[in-house]
Amino acid sequence: MKKPSSKQIKYLRGLAHKLNPVVMTGQHGVTEAVIREIETTLNYHELIKIRLRCDDQSELLDLLSRITENVKAVLVQVIGHTAVLYRPSTERKIALPV
Repeated sequence: MKKPSSKQIKYLRGLAHKLNPVVMTGQHGVTEAVIREIETTLNYHELIKIRLRCDDQSELLDLLSRITENVKAVLVQVIGHTAVLYRPSTERKIALPV
């Protein structure tokens, strides 16, 4: 998947503003079950918020890197412990600006 342009990222951030986190990691961190749930949710919604429990920013960025690599999604935004991920599905629901 090619990386969205800055205009498209800005558009996705606007859409994500009203979303609530749909996947949250627990005390066991990012497990295979969490990855599967993110995968399933991205297939249905294309744009999701996830909340991660971790101690510091570098750990958070490592987790997000691992997640985006596994589910082949784009990291749109990170605010605190909440991240926004985007991956277009076969039946596009979000029309990105050109």
